[in-house]
Amino acid sequence: MYKTDKIVNKGLDMKKDFVEKQKKKLITQRNQILETLADHSEQSRKLDETKDSGDIVDIASGTIDRALLDSLGYQDQQRLTMINGALDRIQQGNYGLCLRCGKSIPEGRLEAIPYAALCVTCQQQLEHENK
Repeated sequence: MYKTDKIVNKGLDMKKDFVEKQKKKLITQRNQILETLADHSEQSRKLDETKDSGDIVDIASGTIDRALLDSLGYQDQQRLTMINGALDRIQQGNYGLCLRCGKSIPEGRLEAIPYAALCVTCQQQLEHENK
């Protein structure tokens, strides 16, 4: 295999075509989130315009809708941050390395979660620590 077929950096030996595929997947996900956030922003703006009209039930429903949109927006913003981090790691040549222990993240995990920054073991430890 030619050296150009693999990305070798900091002990990481990952096929270049896999990384390119992941990069495209991440960019697609980022664009979808940006569209969703723009949609949520527009829906929120419309809810704000109508919040003073209607009866108490309409106002309560609008409040719930706004809270739901805000929650969805927050989750999308968090995922967008993780996607941008993964794209930065690709650019820096250390995509696929666990940010906590430095070991390689299996390609299967990256297939499932292309923005994964931690290996399964470190992710489980982090979740256990945060309980």
